[in-house]
Amino acid sequence: MKLKQTALIGATIAGLLATGYAAAQEQFIGLPSYRVGPFGSNGASLYGGWIDYMAMVNARDGGVNGVKLTWEECETEYNNARGVECYERLKNKGPTGNSVFQPLSTGITYSVLEKVAQDKIPLVTIGYGRTDAADGRVFPWVFPMITTYWSQASAIVNYIGQKSGGMDKLKGKKIGLLYHDSAYGKESHAIIDKLAEKHGFEVQKIAVANPGNEQQAQWLQIRQSKPDYVILWGWGVMNATALRTAAKTGYLRDKIIGVWWSGSEEDTIPAGDAAKGYVAAGFNVAGANYPVIKDIQSQVYAKNAGNMEDKNRIGSVLYNRGVVHGIITVEAIRTAQEKYGKGKPMTGEQIRWGFENLNLDSQRLAVLGATGFMPDLKISCEDHEGGGKVKFQQWDGTQWKVVSDWVEADRPLVRGMIEESAAAYAKEKGITPRDCSKES
Repeated sequence: MKLKQTALIGATIAGLLATGYAAAQEQFIGLPSYRVGPFGSNGASLYGGWIDYMAMVNARDGGVNGVKLTWEECETEYNNARGVECYERLKNKGPTGNSVFQPLSTGITYSVLEKVAQDKIPLVTIGYGRTDAADGRVFPWVFPMITTYWSQASAIVNYIGQKSGGMDKLKGKKIGLLYHDSAYGKESHAIIDKLAEKHGFEVQKIAVANPGNEQQAQWLQIRQSKPDYVILWGWGVMNATALRTAAKTGYLRDKIIGVWWSGSEEDTIPAGDAAKGYVAAGFNVAGANYPVIKDIQSQVYAKNAGNMEDKNRIGSVLYNRGVVHGIITVEAIRTAQEKYGKGKPMTGEQIRWGFENLNLDSQRLAVLGATGFMPDLKISCEDHEGGGKVKFQQWDGTQWKVVSDWVEADRPLVRGMIEESAAAYAKEKGITPRDCSKES
């Protein structure tokens, strides 16, 4: 009897150890998603692409150096309070706690900005969030990567300058800024004012209340003031409404330049013919012919394991943007493993180092099957943005067509504003900026 009991106890302990070992070989990623509400269709594509990429890495590669990726969604409804609730709910999950927090919401970003440093969880805001967080000396835990709102606004103005025959031709022009009346929309104001002052154009700021499905008064104002171009800084239903209302008031769609959150199929298809000719910025492109997307189709959808119910959305702008989030997250984990050890899950602090030392050059993008899919990206202690380049695409009535090469921002102007704003924040909060020469 004692022998049987000993064997049973031994088997139980072995089972528990095996279970613990298996759990330890998982990297948990909390997903504060939004699939319901006025922005639900956008969130479904974004998070669908991100989840599909992680599923593909698990299926094709067995995870990251043997560490399987696991995840859990928490519905925020794009609401700040719910976003904070999701942050708290997810932060201690997994063998090492949540790896990264990416809310895809500027409002939620501001709400957890100080929490992430306390909890040692990197906050990644690809193409959104607080722009001055690009100064990694003041914001070591925040990564507004690829390109910030200020870089985007500057690149849009540079594109308008190119279309006008040179930056000197902007003098005396009038540019309308139709913006979502939120932290996201207002993030554009400081840089637009600086650019207007530098290049001599007039800027007309026009707010649109959330969610943006009523814009008659705003477009009447635009028709009366007759700006040379309108920058559409919208989100969700606001974008299609803007295009339809512009068509009714006779404003040419090729004179409307959208930000990357206004440049997806979710914005143009609902607008119908009113969207034809519309131009928008983007830090990734549409299309399903890239090797990375083909791998997702063969490794995930061919096995009936995809996250998207509507497979026609695979290769869309926002789906591909979700894949970009997946690429950057996985590569940060891989980079962290190179320093801290392969074959084991990384802590948030270790993954923070991975993000800060990320280098997706042309060679690495080729290996990932993402050449031309997204710009190259190199992050450093000082620079948590790492690029600032965007491409412009035009809707031809059925699909997006790229109409520019990568357009850079006015880096000296933007970086100067970032450092000035970050220094003011550091002074206000009593933060001593890091000495990056001592970082390794």
